[in-house]
Amino acid sequence: MLVSRRALSQGLLSTVGAHALFSSKSFAKPVLTVGDQKGGAHALLGAAGLLSNSSIPLRWSLFAGAPMLIQAMTAGAVDVGVIGDAPLVFAQAGGSAIKAVSAIQTDGTMTAVVVRKDSPIRSIQDLKGRSVATLRSQTGHYLTLAALREAGMKDDDVRFVFIPPSAALLALLNGSVDAWATWGPYIAEAKISHGAREIVNGGHLMSGLSYVVSTDAVLKEQRDGVVAYSRLLSKGHAWMLNHQDDYAKVWSQETGLSLPVAREVVRTMLSSIFPINDDIIRKQQTVSDFMSETKMIPTRLNAKDAFASDITF
Repeated sequence: MLVSRRALSQGLLSTVGAHALFSSKSFAKPVLTVGDQKGGAHALLGAAGLLSNSSIPLRWSLFAGAPMLIQAMTAGAVDVGVIGDAPLVFAQAGGSAIKAVSAIQTDGTMTAVVVRKDSPIRSIQDLKGRSVATLRSQTGHYLTLAALREAGMKDDDVRFVFIPPSAALLALLNGSVDAWATWGPYIAEAKISHGAREIVNGGHLMSGLSYVVSTDAVLKEQRDGVVAYSRLLSKGHAWMLNHQDDYAKVWSQETGLSLPVAREVVRTMLSSIFPINDDIIRKQQTVSDFMSETKMIPTRLNAKDAFASDITF
């Protein structure tokens, strides 16, 4: 059944993870709908004072994770957003017309595997025969498999439980799962608010890359707007390098995250944004090949096909 863009943005988005909407003042230019995971981008641009100076009108929808954002973007309800390297492969494998237009480089420590504070699990080896909650074919799933292989273990040495973050935290705390592999605010919240312990992170096992993404259709109609948003986000990330606490305070206020949690997330988010180049495509191909080798996706892909061509900002 076909669903109109208007109906989707007003109704279906709430079922796929969008639970907040922010609108800028009215502009003559077409509005660009931004899919924001856990409110990070909106808080960043607001804290940096860049929202009021935006050259393009922005409408904001908040998502709990990349799969929900990808679903909404594929359906035409979101124009631009940020997803990680593994979610980009996941989108490409699903036949989505999503394309990366610029790259964001972090140190990879934003993604981690955590266990309860009273858990006997101390290392990735201790996970053998245990359960790990995560999202299928996303960054946590990738990290767990990469850590297993680095430890000389098999992909099926753990049992994956594919559930959304809200359910995963509860499952970890009540003992329904032994570990949780996830990212950013969820990791920080589990560690700081619930005493969870980190047993491995993506610092040396993951590329640390994420991407500003859009779709072929949006790039055809609003290419300049997407490029302008990439520039705006790049300015925000540059500002963040010297204003971590200012950003954390605004993010905490917007999302309800405690200030210590927001500060911890911001620490792992320090990054820069730059145009796509051959080295980025090579790194993404490595991610894609790993995901096909581990059966996270059904077949080998050409990573280059997931990037928009001739985008500069």
